[in-house]
Amino acid sequence: MRMQTLRPHGLECVTWNVHRGRGQDNRVDPERIVDVLASEVCAHGPEVLALQEADEETPPHAGLLDLKRIEAETGLRSIHSNAALRWGPQSDGFLGAILFLHPDFEITATHVLDLPGHCHRGAVVVDTRKNGKALRILTTHLSLGQMLRAAQMRTIGQFLFRRPEMPTIVLGDLNEWRPWGGLAFSKKLVGLRLSGPVRRTFPATRPLLPLDRILSDQPAAVREARVLDGPGIRVASDHRPLAAQVLLA
Repeated sequence: MRMQTLRPHGLECVTWNVHRGRGQDNRVDPERIVDVLASEVCAHGPEVLALQEADEETPPHAGLLDLKRIEAETGLRSIHSNAALRWGPQSDGFLGAILFLHPDFEITATHVLDLPGHCHRGAVVVDTRKNGKALRILTTHLSLGQMLRAAQMRTIGQFLFRRPEMPTIVLGDLNEWRPWGGLAFSKKLVGLRLSGPVRRTFPATRPLLPLDRILSDQPAAVREARVLDGPGIRVASDHRPLAAQVLLA
């Protein structure tokens, strides 16, 4: 097991759309995803890991990955042991979204959100405490269409408006190709002023579009954002992972 050490002034976060294990060679190989997570994606010891498209696309949205091995290799823990945080009894996450956290996080509340759209989309929300400070972590996979993304982020914003206010990290495949983020990330729509560096993550072979994001509602909190690379990363999925250090208020 890779033992993690919580960084005193920030969190190392990673998000990766694993494309349901289908690689650039068109081969579906979930075991390869776990190999690449262990050897390349999590080699630098992240404390937050968000995966998208990590369950089957259609009901019953069965799990694809060996979560026990991911936990053993990374030292992180899936937050989905509670059945209420999974789509169904055969799922590992909620509509393909799986969140792993360092075991030293104190989890104070968890939620899953159904998001509007003709294709199933969802969000996973976790309220935590770290070093006595409250922190909310939200991961999601938004739709390709701009209007649906706006509707989904509005749904997320309305949910957060009813929750206790705390610093918030949003990470995942947000499917927004425009560097400025468009309507979906605007404060008027979401209620939060989300920001973070823009890095190109798609397609994996030659990234052109910044579809994956790590954002915070704390000004200039997302630092050292970088697209991860490696021989396994380039073939295992159609996205490259995005990593960033997020400073804590």
